[in-house]
Amino acid sequence: MNTSPRCLALALGLFSAAALQAGPWEPLFNGKDLTGWTELNGTAPYTVEDGAIVGRTVVKSPNSFLATSRTFGDFIVEMEIRQVDGPSNGGVQFRSESRPDFNDGRVHGYQFEIDPSERAWTGGIYDEARRGWLYPGNLNPGAQKAYKYGEWNVIRIEAIGSSLRTWVNGQPVAHVIDNVTPRGFFALQVHAIGERAAEAGHRTMWRNLRIQTTDLKPSPLAPIFIRNAIPNDLSIDEKTQGWRLAWDGKTGQGWRGIHQDKFPASGWSMANGEIVVAEHGGDEAKGGGDLVTVEKYSAFEFELEFKVITGSNSGIKYFVNDTPGGKGGGIGPEYQLLDDEHHPDAKAGVGGNRTLGSLYDLIARGKMPGGLAVVPRLGEWQHARIVVRPDNHVEHWLNGIKVVEYQRGSPDYLALVAKSKYAKIPDFGMAKDGYILLQDHGNEVHFRSIKVRPLK
Repeated sequence: MNTSPRCLALALGLFSAAALQAGPWEPLFNGKDLTGWTELNGTAPYTVEDGAIVGRTVVKSPNSFLATSRTFGDFIVEMEIRQVDGPSNGGVQFRSESRPDFNDGRVHGYQFEIDPSERAWTGGIYDEARRGWLYPGNLNPGAQKAYKYGEWNVIRIEAIGSSLRTWVNGQPVAHVIDNVTPRGFFALQVHAIGERAAEAGHRTMWRNLRIQTTDLKPSPLAPIFIRNAIPNDLSIDEKTQGWRLAWDGKTGQGWRGIHQDKFPASGWSMANGEIVVAEHGGDEAKGGGDLVTVEKYSAFEFELEFKVITGSNSGIKYFVNDTPGGKGGGIGPEYQLLDDEHHPDAKAGVGGNRTLGSLYDLIARGKMPGGLAVVPRLGEWQHARIVVRPDNHVEHWLNGIKVVEYQRGSPDYLALVAKSKYAKIPDFGMAKDGYILLQDHGNEVHFRSIKVRPLK
């Protein structure tokens, strides 16, 4: 028996997690053969060796899956995973399906990512063969080193109602709220390697697979970002963290037109759970003007989903000062919303500092990794997040990736302002507090799931 300190720690982790739960554990794998499991899609071989399921990468195979014959709704599952012979991408599917009417039976659904690459997104949640990344590992950078390649790692997944949560070696990694698939099978994934013969034969091993399905008790809420993919929904866990809806999904409550004391009478519409600014091609007489919050904010976290179409230009401004009856557009630091490919503003400015997600005219968006639902895309919902901490540290996030960070009032910030279009505006972006603004730039842009939480 291996009694190294790490193995003892893993064993204790399994025991302590089990002690939190009232329902009995049930094995998902008998430790002897693949009874109760079915191979789907690819040609990677799965065998049982020394009490573990072993999958091996093969050349020219699509993603391969070993799926449970049973399906599960709410559950808590734990298992150990180890990779050897060389790093390879993989995962554990949960609440997943394979149907003839969906892409010829391709496995699709939620996936616990296994990622030993430098990207280190193990424990992130990916929607296989559908929407892509729901929770990239970058959203919780403190957990990116939890997975240890070459060692046995304990993973945990809790799927209770619409709450989907993951852990690696006892460390919370991801928390998603989603209701697209309430039930499905588990599947162990061996990822495709194309024609890369040097990567053939890399092994991923799973052992000690066990599940609870009754009397479930969720683990205590972790202080990590919660990604809620249900439009205009506010979960109990988000409320516990201090989040609130900044828009109720139906009415103009909480918002007003700039220089006005009520929601604009025209130029903006609310229907089907969306706020939409109308296209008017720059004719201000046809527009509704900018939209601002009724409430002011100082340190805060703000998020929303947005959808830009061909040629769209808009933005999210913060620390905006405004009074009813005033004049001019709202002024403040701006999270740029733009169709980078078709709008000329993407090529203006300096070094790309007017592209999507950038701090407009000041700091260009950083390089983004590839991945479905991470790479910016037209005509689909994307996720924007702005964090302003009490110490004036500011972050812009785009689709789960931090793309901008800066310190308000620092010498670097002041130097950037001095070289920008804001150079003649006294103390630009330095207000103690201000309104949050959605910009009417004359182009159609859609918004939903608008949320905010004050920070202290």
